[in-house]
Amino acid sequence: MAPDPGLRIRDLYAGYGGVPVLRGVSLSIAPGEMVALVGANGAGKSTMLKCIAGLVRPTAGAIELDAAPLAGRAAHDIVRAGIALVPEGRRLFGRQSVEDNLLLGAYTRTDSERTADLARVRELFPVLADRAGQLAGTLSGGEQQMLAMARALMARPRFLLLDEPSLGIAPRVVSRIYDALAQVHRQGLGIFLVEQNVRLALSHASRAYVVQTGSIVLSGAREELLESDLVRQAFLGL
Repeated sequence: MAPDPGLRIRDLYAGYGGVPVLRGVSLSIAPGEMVALVGANGAGKSTMLKCIAGLVRPTAGAIELDAAPLAGRAAHDIVRAGIALVPEGRRLFGRQSVEDNLLLGAYTRTDSERTADLARVRELFPVLADRAGQLAGTLSGGEQQMLAMARALMARPRFLLLDEPSLGIAPRVVSRIYDALAQVHRQGLGIFLVEQNVRLALSHASRAYVVQTGSIVLSGAREELLESDLVRQAFLGL
């Protein structure tokens, strides 16, 4: 049997209102792999994730999951195919309860699956069990990030896309979030991680791509990138 090809992007172009953002991006993520996309603000990282999730339509190129095309499919179909996005800024339903937000993430699941998944994400993020009836908009920033991640996990994705999960969050809470990421990764979840905090991203991902002005300028294993002059000078301040 041929190996599962996972998530592949080939020669992808995308933009907004005729203004190009991504320029011929190609990358791949194997099943169960954690890969980072790093770069400065405005380099095209969020646009990349939105294209994969079906929120931005590419102007050219291909996005494939297990060699099946994703580009042009509706966002809810992409969730059903096995990809879930945790967007920058969380995008929770602030006037809905924590539990309602979680259940909204499980709209593709059966009742029995929802029950099992609720137990799973509450074990991963115990604070969400304590806050089940609380309005999502009243949570702290770190708690909201945990809820956004848990909501995405309720869809039982094969690939989780995360856009700046550490942004604006206290370091001790960031540590908890990344501990949870490591746990679901060990269970076989593929993770595509977008981070401006390059040191943090490279401490968790096995591989990374570096994007500048919409193009991939460097890629490689974590150890290679930590030794790269470009990464050390542009992102690590060395």
